[in-house]
Amino acid sequence: MTFGPTWNLDDDPSKPTVPEVFLVQEQRPGWVRVLLPTRPNGSTGWLRAGDVQINVSPYHIQVDLAPHQITVFNGNQVVYQGPVAIGAPATPTPPGLYYTRVLLQTPDPQSVYGPFAYGLSAHSDALTTFEGGDAEIGIHGNNDASALGKSVSHGCIRMDNAGITMLTKVLPLGTPVQINR
Repeated sequence: MTFGPTWNLDDDPSKPTVPEVFLVQEQRPGWVRVLLPTRPNGSTGWLRAGDVQINVSPYHIQVDLAPHQITVFNGNQVVYQGPVAIGAPATPTPPGLYYTRVLLQTPDPQSVYGPFAYGLSAHSDALTTFEGGDAEIGIHGNNDASALGKSVSHGCIRMDNAGITMLTKVLPLGTPVQINR
């Protein structure tokens, strides 16, 4: 993962700044190719190596859509595994390689987003906007445990509130997220 300049949340200057994080795909002398948090999913770009700070993390996340399951690894060791809710048939969760881009603590932990939400570099392939913003995909808690194991979201990955809370204590931004069919 690499850290670059900061950006304002929702591109709104009145909102807090957060570090811009990318997932490194390739390194060449003086340059790094990174996965970009833009449309279309899978877009990459080159950054000057001197303009970024590269960090290595042993963590990665795997989301398997068919069995509705998330597995979080520290190296080869499983640190969390549990059921998830994924996108409904009309708004499916897009498979591919992404990364955690931002971590938000929700104002109401009893909301549909639960106590925390990781914004991913992924975007919905079915929606262009959602609730006034770009239809970005996230991993977040939820207020209805009965939704876990089902295809009911607008594309986000909903998980157990205790699980997302635990993950916020260990997962750094830039953690790779592989979403498999």
